[in-house]
Amino acid sequence: MPVELTGKVALITGGSNGIGAAAARRLAAAGVRVVVADVDVDQGKVVADEVGGVFVRCDVTQPQDSADAVALAVREFGRLDIAFLNAGIGTGCSLGEDFDVEVYRRAQAINLDGVVYGAHYALPALRATGGQIIATASMAGLMPMPGDPVYGANKAAVVGLVRALGGAYDDVRVNALCPAFADTNIITPLRSTLEDIGMPILPVSAVVDAFMSIVEGSGTGEAWFVQSGRVSEPFGFRNPPGPRAADGSRVEAARKDPISIALKES
Repeated sequence: MPVELTGKVALITGGSNGIGAAAARRLAAAGVRVVVADVDVDQGKVVADEVGGVFVRCDVTQPQDSADAVALAVREFGRLDIAFLNAGIGTGCSLGEDFDVEVYRRAQAINLDGVVYGAHYALPALRATGGQIIATASMAGLMPMPGDPVYGANKAAVVGLVRALGGAYDDVRVNALCPAFADTNIITPLRSTLEDIGMPILPVSAVVDAFMSIVEGSGTGEAWFVQSGRVSEPFGFRNPPGPRAADGSRVEAARKDPISIALKES
């Protein structure tokens, strides 16, 4: 049964181009009111005007910008239902001789801190509406990415964050979108290499199809892969080995969240 999205409100970081802009168009077509958040003011305003939404300049590395973006969404439209934390960059550096501390810090600030800040400031508004967070991670967060280990580490952290938050709230769904190489600006330095080795490049529309499956779904704490030639679905993580009691029996509390249990009991 189709999910009714008319009248809902979405905030999209990195919304001026690529996946963010395409998601803004798809949501707007479904009746969602959209707040486009980005550092690219000119292009961000173009997208916002195109979808009948509003634009807010938002540098996701700055906590106050995320707070202001959420406040604007609530002020303009009275609510927030979807926080699509999508802003991200590649690095192109390894941990070898080409390692650059500033590149590393900037990538982490955008790819990971931006999701943390966005989620933190969006949660109160989303809990009021029973809304959801979708964070753009990557296949690099699910498998090794030797060519850009910093990016892979950032995206793996986003996946871990989403999985943890998915079990932390009963009133907000939290999921990750994990595309492979998609036809966006982030692959510009890699495009010729990808084409030479025959690596498929995903159309952005395929990524947004998966995004909409998450929006219209009911799961939480999931990491949806988007891979060429595959039907997108949540990645099936194996259960890690849990602790055993002295007699070799399972410790049942470990199946839940032992840290949260311990904190509540302390």
